[in-house]
Amino acid sequence: MEFSNKSLFLSLFLLLLLAAAAAFSWSPSPISRPLNVMAPEEEEAARNLQVPTSTNYSSMADSLGEEDGGAYHEHAVDNPEEIAAMVDMQIRNSTERRRLGYFSCGTGNPIDDCWRCDPNWQKNRKRLADCGIGFGRNAVGGRDGRFYVVTDPSDHDPVNPRPGTLRHAVIQDQPLWIVFKRDMVIVLKQELIMNSFKTIDGRGANVHIANGACITIQFVTNVIIHGLHIHDCKPTGNAMVRSSPSHYGWRTMADGDAVSIFGSSHIWVDHNSLSNCADGLVDAVMGSTAITISNNHMTHHNEVMLLGHSDSYTRDKAMQVTIAYNHFGQGLIQRMPRCRHGYFHVVNNDYTHWEMYAIGGSAEPTINSQGNRYAAPTNPFAKEVTKRVDTEESRWKGWNWRSEGDLLLNGAYFTPSGAGASASYARASSLSAKSSSMVGSITSSAGALGCRRGRQC
Repeated sequence: MEFSNKSLFLSLFLLLLLAAAAAFSWSPSPISRPLNVMAPEEEEAARNLQVPTSTNYSSMADSLGEEDGGAYHEHAVDNPEEIAAMVDMQIRNSTERRRLGYFSCGTGNPIDDCWRCDPNWQKNRKRLADCGIGFGRNAVGGRDGRFYVVTDPSDHDPVNPRPGTLRHAVIQDQPLWIVFKRDMVIVLKQELIMNSFKTIDGRGANVHIANGACITIQFVTNVIIHGLHIHDCKPTGNAMVRSSPSHYGWRTMADGDAVSIFGSSHIWVDHNSLSNCADGLVDAVMGSTAITISNNHMTHHNEVMLLGHSDSYTRDKAMQVTIAYNHFGQGLIQRMPRCRHGYFHVVNNDYTHWEMYAIGGSAEPTINSQGNRYAAPTNPFAKEVTKRVDTEESRWKGWNWRSEGDLLLNGAYFTPSGAGASASYARASSLSAKSSSMVGSITSSAGALGCRRGRQC
């Protein structure tokens, strides 16, 4: 009897093991396959984004003979290890995320410390979307979509863009995380008009958008622009341009901004190198809000950044923008930024060059400057950090502009105004400022990083 009971117990145990093994090894059919699970050939494709490029710029999926099944299009592939990453991220979020970085580099830059020291960052690209800070911290970009691999740098037809081009990627209706198969220079014939829920991720390749039109983010939401060189942008327009698979229309002349944000929200512009454009480097106007501009390196430009459409456009009173960890470098003249109406948190930036002034404004903006390093030029008439544009002192003396913990070098001085009470800056506060003594370390890697696969970024 004792032997029978043991045998029965052993038999039941073996049956349970077999059932568990069967459940573990089962996989759904291609039709019912969940979006976040990849076929083996798709997983290999996503792991090897920098394979040699064929002369006809065929997509990675095509090069492997993989069929997409019509779910999206031939250049989109799923996240390589989403399920494992999801479990891993949940663990990290519950234990480490709020302490700013499971893979901490020790730079004090919370964005970089969140993802950069992961030697497998290329397999966890979408982790970037969880590393945002400031007013634009909730911009998820294409986190919840598939990868799109840009293989073709051309821009022959802005109305009928070729699959595999950047323009074809950004106009799609579904969320996409856009990456690049190789180094490339993209000369755009007309504005690159973004659709919502897109990330342009230049990590792993040296990608320049230059010598033509540049990026327009208009009446959309949830866009991340990361890791690009954007320069020598020119005015374009008076042409037909496609903005979605179902719509194209006539575009009047564009100003030639590197990144133009128009009537949009939840936007994050991070780790780009920006210079020498016809108008602004980053402009945000017409009711745009929930924006973070971080870790960028800006050089050789006059009117760097405009935040607010005009003194009479009062919808910009709701604008909230964080400007953090940027390096304002050689050859800059003014507008870092120039603000109207809204609420602006300027925190832990390194200002090493300006010729006229660093921060300006009109129409009663609230400007909260914390923990920045301002090094004035040698010109004795350009030592002031601030400029109130076309406004009498009797009016601007009530505006809330403050400097808190800033390092003022070479005779630089900041002219504060307003009541000075902390409560006045609640809507212009988006993260905790670090000591200005850390600015050099925090901003040392500003600009496009030039990350490569298989090593730290």
